[in-house]
Amino acid sequence: MIKKIAWETFKNTGDINTFLELKQIENIENNIKEIENIQKITNMNVSINDKTNIIEDKKIGL
Repeated sequence: MIKKIAWETFKNTGDINTFLELKQIENIENNIKEIENIQKITNMNVSINDKTNIIEDKKIGL
């Protein structure tokens, strides 16, 4: 929503500061997506490690 407002304001006013703010918002959104992807990968790795540990524990009788 903020991105749309900033873009519309820039189109109407031509104010470069509004455009720069729009670019900052886009960068923040991209960074959030990247962090979410990293968290998903980390969670998958933790899940896999937990399952591997359970299997290993069963093999050695724990």
